[in-house]
Amino acid sequence: MNREEKNEVVLELQGQMQEYGNFYIADTSSLSVEQINNIRRKCFESDIVMKVAKNTLIRKAIEGLDGDSSEIYEALKGSSSLLFSKTANAPAKLIKALRRTSDKPLLKAAFIDSSVYVGDDQLNNLVSLKSREELIGDIVGLLQSPAKNVISALKSSGGKIAGIVKTLQEREG
Repeated sequence: MNREEKNEVVLELQGQMQEYGNFYIADTSSLSVEQINNIRRKCFESDIVMKVAKNTLIRKAIEGLDGDSSEIYEALKGSSSLLFSKTANAPAKLIKALRRTSDKPLLKAAFIDSSVYVGDDQLNNLVSLKSREELIGDIVGLLQSPAKNVISALKSSGGKIAGIVKTLQEREG
């Protein structure tokens, strides 16, 4: 691979890192071609993009990101696969599901909205992260709750209010 081709790969990786905002680095070494193809198929089904690149190219792509992501560099050893997703916890859920039948892939590191997670021991934390849509749904639910309570109270006491209004009207007229 010549320098120009390497630069193209780095620019492509940087573009995907910026487009998705979330990426995972996983160790898929020692897996058979069949197992890798199975992972790629499951990634496709889960709207996850999987790329394999050399660690030096991944590092150069990460260096071009905003913020300090140097913690990830220690994870760039051995074979590395990148998993890109718009949903922060989707790759973690996929890795956890794949680990039910195999000891790989291993999580090396993850970059989630400028936060860095290093090591396979972070997998459970990443699985439990809520997606942006889930967080928005929680906030909307919290905001709607008081309004629903007021409406419910008005509806339940609606008969009483109508009775009071009728009584007042009868007294006046």
